[in-house]
Amino acid sequence: MSKSRVPAELIREYRERQSELASRVVETPLVKEPRLIAAIDMHVADELALGSAVALAFPELTLADENVAIQTVTFPYIPGLLSFREAPVCLAAVAGLETRPDLVLVDGQGRAHPRRFGIACHVGYELGIPTIGVAKSILVGRHGELGEERGSTVPLIDRDEVIGMAVRTRPGVTPVYVSVGNLITLSEAVNWVLRTTRRYRLPEPSRLAHRLAQSRATELRSGEWKS
Repeated sequence: MSKSRVPAELIREYRERQSELASRVVETPLVKEPRLIAAIDMHVADELALGSAVALAFPELTLADENVAIQTVTFPYIPGLLSFREAPVCLAAVAGLETRPDLVLVDGQGRAHPRRFGIACHVGYELGIPTIGVAKSILVGRHGELGEERGSTVPLIDRDEVIGMAVRTRPGVTPVYVSVGNLITLSEAVNWVLRTTRRYRLPEPSRLAHRLAQSRATELRSGEWKS
């Protein structure tokens, strides 16, 4: 179903639902230091959604587990409401891991969303696990000048509210945009993104989840993938 064919009443209903769920997101310090850190990436094409989950042991950042889930998409494409379309396959990917992770990095926005409920919040709320939104681009908000050094940060602001942080993970490289998903503070979210980033722009769990999703999506398109 294209956006043009989606009833306005449905869009309004889900936006209201999103705002209501945003009030349930909890920003609170972590209760323990994560030892198993997972990341989720997703690929949606036509009527199929593919979600990858990769879990790494910390501090070694060695691969502990991975899983891929594939589902038929049932929710229409509506900008700003994409978590209702993408969250189910992300949840299935995490559910297929052998061990429940202590922290999950999600490819997308958390609080840095027009209604403060991006996919990282959605997934975090459903899982009851601390989650961080690690986005490659800005959905909403603006920020000032960011230093070129690794670890440089500057607040991402929307309507006079700090909704996330632009974070330079490598010198001179385009920043990532970090925001709270659930059960973590923004300062901790930034800290864990930097602690799990080594040689690349993305945190290592996110990079590997993205690579796995790309690989399986290519196999799926070619008809080579066997679940």
